[in-house]
Amino acid sequence: MPVSPLAGATILVAHPGAELYGSDRVLFESVTGLIDAGAEVVVALPVTGPAVAELESRGARVVICPTPVLRKSALSPSGLVSLTGRMLAGGVRAARLMRSVRPEAVVVNTITIPVWLPVARAMRVPCLCHVHEAEKSAPALIRRALYSPLATATRVIANSRYSLAVLKEAVPLRIPPSAIVANGVAVPDGSEIVAGPRTRPGAGTAEDPVRLLFIGRLSPRKGPQVALEAVERLRDAGTTVRLSLLGAVFQGYEWFESELRTWVAEHRLGDQVDFLGFRDDVWPVVAQADIIVVPSTRDEPFGDTAVEAMLARRPLVVAWTSGLREAADGYATARFFPPGDAAGLAAGVQDILEHWSEVSELTAADRRLALSRHAPAVYRQAFAGQVAAMLAEHG
Repeated sequence: MPVSPLAGATILVAHPGAELYGSDRVLFESVTGLIDAGAEVVVALPVTGPAVAELESRGARVVICPTPVLRKSALSPSGLVSLTGRMLAGGVRAARLMRSVRPEAVVVNTITIPVWLPVARAMRVPCLCHVHEAEKSAPALIRRALYSPLATATRVIANSRYSLAVLKEAVPLRIPPSAIVANGVAVPDGSEIVAGPRTRPGAGTAEDPVRLLFIGRLSPRKGPQVALEAVERLRDAGTTVRLSLLGAVFQGYEWFESELRTWVAEHRLGDQVDFLGFRDDVWPVVAQADIIVVPSTRDEPFGDTAVEAMLARRPLVVAWTSGLREAADGYATARFFPPGDAAGLAAGVQDILEHWSEVSELTAADRRLALSRHAPAVYRQAFAGQVAAMLAEHG
């Protein structure tokens, strides 16, 4: 059997944060795939955080290397002046770390840390960029600024057809060899999680409300405000639900959570909405849910939460948009609604409740389909294969 180009190779992986959200969890599977293939993995993070312990537990070495993370707020005249200085300083740090680590290849996880791509090119180290973004709704100039550094990558992989299409539109004729690798999504095998939903949720009464769950950042684009309005509509129609919001805001967006809490109070929904904040382990909450809702109002590159719902055998009501369509397509227990349409979300919940016995029986088949598409082992092998192919081409 031929030896993989990754066997004994040192791979430097750069990532923009140290949290435990979607792209962070995909990073963990990417790193595991590289290590399983025999590589030594060094992960460069700009800050420390809970991801450090997780990466180290998987066998990676973590180095803190402050480099700028590109936010859309920086893409203004004043922001660009500041960003230029930080990019230069970050480039010096990145080059210094690469000279120390001497990697055979660099993997850049997301397009928000662009300094690593030109540094790798300048040092003649092959570099793969893993694109998790799909900023279709951003102005054309901003999209070009976000995506143009990819022209210096050796290879690109995207997490969905939609992400790759947005990328190619933003930077036409300049994209290196590219491929789609669907995200790997892990769900614990605990019986309380994958045994499926309750035999029958309550009739939607105050004594036994239907339990809805939102997982993700509390941000306008993720649509928790749409979920809240759907709760009100369901209540007014005679169906009582209890919505749990599992997630926190980005720093600087505390105003948005305040607006959500004020809206809940003004509409007398305090006994039907729980703000759970961020939790490292979401699965005990998932185990208590009847239906998962994904009400994003803007473009999504993919939709890990939609896949998690299928893996956990929970029916899903999801916005029919962008990468979410790919994530949820083909599942019998998913219901779709137009982005931003609270009435549509409420109707999707009601439809699931009206067909509860049938939906419950179909969750097992949907779980099997999700495993065939997104089992971590499938993803790890595919991701490592892309890095190995890049090394073989530039060996």
